[in-house]
Amino acid sequence: MVMQWDRLLTTKRYGHEQVTPEEIGRSHFHKDHDRIIFSSAFRRLGRKTQVHPLALNDHIHTRLTHSIEVGSVGRSLGIRVGELLQDQLPHWVSAYDLGTIVQSACLAHDIGNPPFGHAGEYAIRDWFKHKAGAQLLEGVTELQRKDLETFEGNAQGFRVVTRIENHLFNGGLRLTFPTLGTLLKYPWTVENASPKGKFSCFLTELEIMTSLSKELGLVQLGDNHWCRHP
Repeated sequence: MVMQWDRLLTTKRYGHEQVTPEEIGRSHFHKDHDRIIFSSAFRRLGRKTQVHPLALNDHIHTRLTHSIEVGSVGRSLGIRVGELLQDQLPHWVSAYDLGTIVQSACLAHDIGNPPFGHAGEYAIRDWFKHKAGAQLLEGVTELQRKDLETFEGNAQGFRVVTRIENHLFNGGLRLTFPTLGTLLKYPWTVENASPKGKFSCFLTELEIMTSLSKELGLVQLGDNHWCRHP
């Protein structure tokens, strides 16, 4: 199976039945960027540390600062790649659109991280493995248990943008499929997690990821396991 740019860069938007109209001066992908920037989940990154060095001042590097920096680098790289691929891209996509898609995914890449970064993930995982969280796991399936015992900020981020922010359980931020696909660093569920526990989709969002991969034409590598969006 060969992936096609016209499917990978569709302007369809998750949570909308039909394609939303184009606006003068703002592409479909630019709208994604704006929706992420103005979301509460993005603003909350300002209260989460990226690193906490033994500095002589209180200018701590937050997840918000980090995400803005990563977005800037990602946009430049995306535009450059877009310029090199321009003759292969659909007529509705410019090099700057490609840069915006990458930038949006960069801005949202930590949006589901708990406080204290990876240490926060480990704390949540550990809590569900001890008696304190055991009663909440009664009646859940083995894979549902693994979702919690292998809690992943990337999977929580996918849940935030597709379920929780703006339109609660009705499309979330309603981003375009390309932006969502680019955000999925690990497009598989917990049973396919890497040795470090990396995956980007909880079972609660599996239906969304399945629909997303179908719309984008991502190559399926196994059960609940797809290749990354280029």
